[in-house]
Amino acid sequence: MKAEPELITIVEGPPPEFKSADEVWMYSLIESSVPYLISLCQVRSYKGQLLMERCQRAWSAQRPIRLDFPTLSGLRKQLEIVAARHDKLPEGDLLNLWVRHQPHDISDNSPRRADEDEDEA
Repeated sequence: MKAEPELITIVEGPPPEFKSADEVWMYSLIESSVPYLISLCQVRSYKGQLLMERCQRAWSAQRPIRLDFPTLSGLRKQLEIVAARHDKLPEGDLLNLWVRHQPHDISDNSPRRADEDEDEA
């Protein structure tokens, strides 16, 4: 029986931004029969340490953990979190989440450039 994934849900604020991550250690996270990309998403939270502990508990129990977030179109999407790091900053907690995805999985979260709109006109 497949374990239900744990969720970290972004409830408020704009959709998250995903930055391409290509650190060498990440290649061990994407071994699969399907080619994946790894992107970094930074999330501010008042409970960064608790969210980090939730990730660690899920991974210890060999359960997947997913980031549930809004897209620019207003729909919700989930991506698998494959690594996490908590940083304490003067202005609050920052949770760095590395997510595994296909290229089309985050295309709805990429802001459109002005020149793209002109090309379609």
